[in-house]
This record gives sequence, structure tokens and C-alpha cells, in this order.
Amino acid sequence: MPGPDAPSLPVWPLPLLIALLFVVAAHAAYLLSIQAGHVPACVPYVDGCVSISRAARHGVGNHLFRLLVIPCAVLHALVWLLAHRWLRGGRWMSVLGVGSAIALAVYATFLGTEGEAYRFLRRYGVVVYFGFGYLAQLALMRRASRTQALSARVIAAMSWVSIAMLMMGIGNVVAGLVLADPLAKDRWENVFEWWLGLLMVGWHAVLAAGWRQKGLVVNVQAHDPR
Repeated sequence: MPGPDAPSLPVWPLPLLIALLFVVAAHAAYLLSIQAGHVPACVPYVDGCVSISRAARHGVGNHLFRLLVIPCAVLHALVWLLAHRWLRGGRWMSVLGVGSAIALAVYATFLGTEGEAYRFLRRYGVVVYFGFGYLAQLALMRRASRTQALSARVIAAMSWVSIAMLMMGIGNVVAGLVLADPLAKDRWENVFEWWLGLLMVGWHAVLAAGWRQKGLVVNVQAHDPR
């Protein structure tokens, strides 16, 4: 066990790094794919001309995306394990969070590969990532609110992000039901996907602010040469 004089490290940079890595990975991969002529240029948050998956499926953009997102998935798992220890409980929260991280790693690993089995892994990898990740976030907010582990302002910010994510999900379902034109349906699904991805990692940025506000740290056992 670390002693009283063991050095400590702040943990808030970890969830912030999740947000930064994912945002850089998705947008840099898209720009590289545009330059290589693999995808059209647009503002995907408005025009929906391309999905995140298609934007990062080809060439150098694909390699960059996987290079950044796989470590991002590892950070996801680490953050949820730290959250479990921080809140002194929340088994299902950590199980769902780590499951979401594994799904993200699977999705990134097989993005750009061909074959029905790989297509299945990619499709359900992203679904499980968003689904499990969202439920884990709700569980953390509930437990942190009950134990007053985070300030009311941080919980409120997290709640607004979660509500926006829910609205994106509902909008995606409604668009799939009411739009008859397949191209229009694809465009709206792409728009919702970009916003949902941004909100998902944006929630982690709010968690980073909350952890920084609370001064949350982990102690590191110093090496004893004796």
C-alpha cells in the first residue's frame, strides 16, 4: 500500500484525453480522406454527407484513426475502473463502462477490413459502445449525485449532455421511420452519429472538470531501493 508520503497524480487529464483523442482522430481522419479523394467534403454535423466510419475507413486516415482510438478505448476502461474505486461501488457502472471500452476497441480494430464477420463486429461494436457507455454514464451520475461526490453544477452539466444524447438517439429512430428517401435517411443518420459521438466524449470532458474541481488523485508507490 502507498505510504503517506507517496507521490500523487491527478486523474482529471484521463477523461479529458479521451475527448481530445476521439475528436482529433475523427476529424483528422476525415480531412485525410478528403485529401485522398475517398469521401466528399462537407460539414458532417450539418450536411451528413459521410459517417464517422466512412470518414475513417480508407488509407492513411484509417491508420491514424485506429492509432488514436485504440489507446482512447484503453483510457475509457481505466476511467471506469477509477470511477468504481472513487465512488466505492457501482459494479454495473464499471461493467458497462469497461464493456463499452472493449466494444470501441473492437470497432476501431476492424474498421476498414472487409468481410461479413468483420462488418458484424464493426456494426455491433459501435452500437454496444454507445449503448453501454450511455448507461454507464447514467449510473455514474446517479451514484455521484446520491453521494455528493460531484458538485450540483457538474451533475447538471452532465445531465444536459445526456439529455442531448437521448434526443439524438430518438431523432435517429424517428428519421429512420418517417423518411422514405434512403439518401435522406442516410444523411440524417450521419448527422446524428457525428453529434452523438461528440456528446459522448464531451461528457467525459465534463467529468474531467468535475474531477479537477474535487482534486481527485491517485497515489503512486515510490520505489524503495532497500
